[in-house]
Amino acid sequence: MGFAERLKGELEYKGMLVKELSGATGIPKKTLDNYLLSNGNIPSADNAVVIAQTLGVTVEYLITGRNIPGPIMPNHPMSPELRSIAAQVEPLAAKNRKTIEKIVTELAALCKNR
Repeated sequence: MGFAERLKGELEYKGMLVKELSGATGIPKKTLDNYLLSNGNIPSADNAVVIAQTLGVTVEYLITGRNIPGPIMPNHPMSPELRSIAAQVEPLAAKNRKTIEKIVTELAALCKNR
């Protein structure tokens, strides 16, 4: 997964349109559209910082896919996929969350053994 896919994922997770990101960042929509192409450009450092701040993630996450918890994203140092799962699990009763945790732990162990 590259920059374009991570940016798309963040936009989807936030329910944000490219034109809304453009308005919030001051980066032209056409430039953002180019970043969203799978073979598109990677933004300049300045643009990457503005995009990351607007989306509430780190520049490192957008560029490399690695999540480094820090002051810019203390409440969600996870990928959009994991945040989506967490959002669905969090409102469940504690007993049900524990059951899901056990299932995920067992599944992870099975996958490691393959």
